[in-house]
Amino acid sequence: MTLPFTAEQFHAVFRAYNEALWPAPLALSALGASAVLLLWLQRRWSSRAIAAILGILWLWSGILYHQVFFAAINPLADVFTAIFLLGALVFLRQGLWRDELKFEPGRGIRCICGALLIGFSLLGYPVWSSLTGHAYPELPTFGLPCPTTLFTLGMLGFAARPYPRAPLAMPVLWALIGGQAAWLLEVTPDLSLFGAAAAGILWMLRPAARPA
Repeated sequence: MTLPFTAEQFHAVFRAYNEALWPAPLALSALGASAVLLLWLQRRWSSRAIAAILGILWLWSGILYHQVFFAAINPLADVFTAIFLLGALVFLRQGLWRDELKFEPGRGIRCICGALLIGFSLLGYPVWSSLTGHAYPELPTFGLPCPTTLFTLGMLGFAARPYPRAPLAMPVLWALIGGQAAWLLEVTPDLSLFGAAAAGILWMLRPAARPA
């Protein structure tokens, strides 16, 4: 399988995005950090706010990245936009409007996996990218598809029982798509998407197996 763009073109899109929209990546990182804070503070409205933040991140990736920037080099950008818009719709509909998606801290293996994914998406991912030769502005900053997907699956590791499988579907799908592209382009930090996808698939198959 070949891709319709090179690794150099791929990272050039990140450069164009970061230079055009700075300081938006900082604001998106702060938004992600606020979701983590809300998880631990556990206010009455925390779960709805977290779902809204995840919805915003998926809307941002779908519209601002895929449509405005990635479409210049990828003829499948419209398909990828649809994946992210559908993901955003699930979070906004089930989490914000219906209040059916609850998040709570815990100490089980699922929560440990979630915490590792969250920490990696916010801190480990940019460090690893920089060490492999793609420092800012060629760095895929938080709010772009791959770190957003890692973060989303991390937050879903803290989903409370009972919860719907639907919020996992688009993140798992993108983790598989992004992981395959990472393999072909030799973007090593994005290979972590395969591990995130495996966790998400397991959670979809065993939705009730969450230790207290």
